[in-house]
Amino acid sequence: MIEIKNLTKKFDDFTAVDDLSLTIKTGEFFGLLGPNGAGKTTTISMLSTLLLPTQGEILIDGERLTRKRPALKRKISVITQEYSMRQDMTMDEIMEYQGRLYFMPVKKIREKSEELLEFCELLPFRNRKVRHLSGGMKRKLMVCRALLTDPEILLLDEPTAGMDALSRRQMWNLLRQLNDRNLTILLTTHYMEEAQSLCERVAMLQHGRLEEVNTPQGMIEALGCYTVDHMTAAGTVSRYFHERGQAITYLSKLEGKCTLRDTTLDDVFIERAAQKK
Repeated sequence: MIEIKNLTKKFDDFTAVDDLSLTIKTGEFFGLLGPNGAGKTTTISMLSTLLLPTQGEILIDGERLTRKRPALKRKISVITQEYSMRQDMTMDEIMEYQGRLYFMPVKKIREKSEELLEFCELLPFRNRKVRHLSGGMKRKLMVCRALLTDPEILLLDEPTAGMDALSRRQMWNLLRQLNDRNLTILLTTHYMEEAQSLCERVAMLQHGRLEEVNTPQGMIEALGCYTVDHMTAAGTVSRYFHERGQAITYLSKLEGKCTLRDTTLDDVFIERAAQKK
């Protein structure tokens, strides 16, 4: 279990994370959502101990997380937005280098690498240098590297950024399989469809502060499960309804091009952003 208590991070006069408190259950797939500058990456950086909090604390299974707790830190692996791998190394070399950083026996590194590369469907490409891998393959390799030390918590900061639609769906399937193994996953993403598909619960952040924690479906239901889009000269106007019959009645009175569809987490995000203006 991850417990975030009154977490605050300041950079001089700027507060990036402001008194954040959250509890993430063991084995949960949890999402951190919000616009650019909401504090998502800063929160991930504090959970990985890359940054130290100005105030507050993080507990992992009841123990306070600090840089001086290597056994506790070992429970956590991070996948960053950037491709943080040597371009002139092969997959096997990347995995062995990572294992040696954690003083793993060479035999264990090679056994675990074989297992993970096969799990991520990368085994046929193990001798290919990183510079010659596709974006999707690089992301999968970063997952393999992160899992090498058998972490209990996986922190994902925009893991599918820049991936094409097929590679993104493949990554989703991979993450679901990992979560099914009781791996706790904390995800930041700008893709609302990704959060809606993967996360059991999500937290909405705005200017470093927590606005709401709920299931994706709970947030959708609060807005209205049915959406009518009306294409006008000024642009698309969307209205949300809790009952399908109400949406159909409204739709029948409109002229021009209009559609009825299910509301998505994208709509929730867009409506909240519009209300802030």
